[in-house]
Amino acid sequence: MISLSYFFTVLLTFFVAEMGDKTQLMLFALTSKYKIRSIVLGTAAAILVINGISVCAGGLLNEFLKSHLWIVKLIATAAFFYFSATSLIKNEDEEGVGESKISFASLAVFCIFFIAELGDKTQLSAITFGATNGLNPALFFVWLASSIGFFAADIIGLVLAFILHGKTPDRFFKLLAFAVFAVFGFVNLYEVLLDLNAQLLLLPIMAGSAFLFTGICAIIILRNRKLH
Repeated sequence: MISLSYFFTVLLTFFVAEMGDKTQLMLFALTSKYKIRSIVLGTAAAILVINGISVCAGGLLNEFLKSHLWIVKLIATAAFFYFSATSLIKNEDEEGVGESKISFASLAVFCIFFIAELGDKTQLSAITFGATNGLNPALFFVWLASSIGFFAADIIGLVLAFILHGKTPDRFFKLLAFAVFAVFGFVNLYEVLLDLNAQLLLLPIMAGSAFLFTGICAIIILRNRKLH
């Protein structure tokens, strides 16, 4: 059993750590693709799962992530580019499909959030708290406090996005989603290349990726114009 003061220390630590983090911005951007309910369900599930893994694995998982972090970042890079490009897609049947695809939408949010958060400072914080307490019943309260603080910070971003949605054109949010995910994608790709000590290939790979990504986006925009 942990003290109440320690419980709130963990909670506030995660709340502060998540404020302004990439996943908070990512959830803000996801409001252009999915309904708030889908995002909340997917986010809550991802937070509970990833914090549960982190506090239980402790130092062991920490060592694993340090040696394989570039793989995690590469997966996140592909996910970010995918969500950025698909933010530009206009569907003819967007109206009325939200409820029938609620499970898929929540699963999609869960996957992108889970992948993006792997190796992030909040997950490493959960690992640290878990390793400090060891395998005992206190882990449940560490998991609960970290998840509440984590989720509370992300909910603030979602509430702000929900408020702005009523006053801002949907096109703005789609462009915001495109920009946010694209930036995260290129930042992650840059970090992967640094982790692999591929400085000599840094410029050509970044330039080639930018060229390929721009081409894909151009194709999507042309498709949208034909549909219109």
